Amino acid sequence: MGNIFVIGPRKSGKTTYLAGLAHWSEGKMAFNQKMFTVHPLNEDAKYLAEQARNIIMPGASLEGTRLPVGGVSDLPVYSFQIEVKRKLHKNETINLVVKDAAGELFDELESESIKPEHEYLFQEFLSNDVEGCLIFLTGWQGNSDEYYAHKLRVFTKKLDFYERTKDLRIAVAITKCERGELWPGRLDPEVDLFDVHLPQTKLLLQSE
Repeated sequence: MGNIFVIGPRKSGKTTYLAGLAHWSEGKMAFNQKMFTVHPLNEDAKYLAEQARNIIMPGASLEGTRLPVGGVSDLPVYSFQIEVKRKLHKNETINLVVKDAAGELFDELESESIKPEHEYLFQEFLSNDVEGCLIFLTGWQGNSDEYYAHKLRVFTKKLDFYERTKDLRIAVAITKCERGELWPGRLDPEVDLFDVHLPQTKLLLQSE
């Protein structure tokens, strides 16, 4: 089983991305259905699939995730079973458990100190049983590079503090790539997006 968490700015599409994953097998994507299927397993994941069907598909937007008042136990936990279909080999089944960090937590990386009442979230997200982190970035214009590099520099200090610099797998995605300015760079984002728009951020990520 893989445990991961998703973090990024407010309105970067974290919950929408997970809702799309929950709704994947209901979509009319015949070609992709032959490659893999996704099954929401628990109530939180099934509720996300309902939100995708009833809110996103008609064209509306989901509400953002808020920081929990009652502690880590109040965070939604999304559980999925992903079946990867292979022609020449045995199918592979992946059990994925995801926690969605509210955008406010990413915003707090602006300073060197996280609010004490929110530090427990980093303690939870960076515990040894968590295998990976998916970071969503949305901006690429103006001072976006400096903005993200600063926040991720603070984030890497958290990784070091909780001794996860060596074994936590991190993936970075630029969302909103349907925009015309970014669409041509989707095929080779390292060169066409990060090198052009976010060079400091790329160097920081490569150094960790």
